Amino acid sequence: MAERSWNLGGALRGLFTKPTIDESTWDDLETALIRADFGPDLTEAILDELREKVARYSTTDPADLKRMLRESIEERLAQHDPTLTLSARPAVVLVVGVNGVGKTTTIGKFAKFLTGYGRSVVVGAADTFRAAAVEQLATWADRAGASVVRPQQQGQDPASVAFQTVQRAIDESIDIAIIDTAGRLQTKAGLMDELSKVRRVVEKLGPIAEVLLVLDGTTGQNGLAQAEAFIEHAGVTGLVITKLDGSAKGGFVLAVQERTGIPIKLIGQGEGIGDLTGFTPHVFAASLVP
Repeated sequence: MAERSWNLGGALRGLFTKPTIDESTWDDLETALIRADFGPDLTEAILDELREKVARYSTTDPADLKRMLRESIEERLAQHDPTLTLSARPAVVLVVGVNGVGKTTTIGKFAKFLTGYGRSVVVGAADTFRAAAVEQLATWADRAGASVVRPQQQGQDPASVAFQTVQRAIDESIDIAIIDTAGRLQTKAGLMDELSKVRRVVEKLGPIAEVLLVLDGTTGQNGLAQAEAFIEHAGVTGLVITKLDGSAKGGFVLAVQERTGIPIKLIGQGEGIGDLTGFTPHVFAASLVP
């Protein structure tokens, strides 16, 4: 079977239609979880927990194992609160992440998500090092019904664009200000210094409500390794997982939350502007283990 057509749900359907739980069940389940990017440590922990429960309840019914697996995933996902903290006015959200993860399009989708709930939104194009990013962000903001603050000249100090964005939100009583930030500079230290400067300047006007890190679900554990500098230095308060098309890499959602201790707050499961949703552990666990 081609890798692109494989998904966890399909693999599990075959596994749980067997007449009984046997050693091949455990081998197949381990393989399915590894392929779905749960990672070896988390896979081992889940299997140990399930083996203990199966023994405790003396069951040989694969339907029981399926229910236990879904419950285990949901309980682990629910250990962190996925609620977005956006009660301040304006609520200022910094969006960070390496270039290529879909950060700019995610901001557009997030703006649409918020305007859909009746919130007014201004988006700040503070990734001033990439002219294409500014134009792309402006296009998405327009589609989302949000206003946009652009750099007044190419290469303008990102912190000044961020400041102008929050100032406009204050002046025009806009509910939420979302600020795009650079994903790449010449050095990692330079990038983190730039982010720190953006934070300091914005915080002169008021507190930052959320710092959301965008991760590409298709790159899985490798993508997380690339983003760890943001987790270490940027004060990340929530994760946004993009490109979760199907459940082939769905285990990454649980693995990244367990590894970082940071809650997942939004997930993107398609290319459309309406394809970003709030994260609900129960719904996501049910989609992984249908």
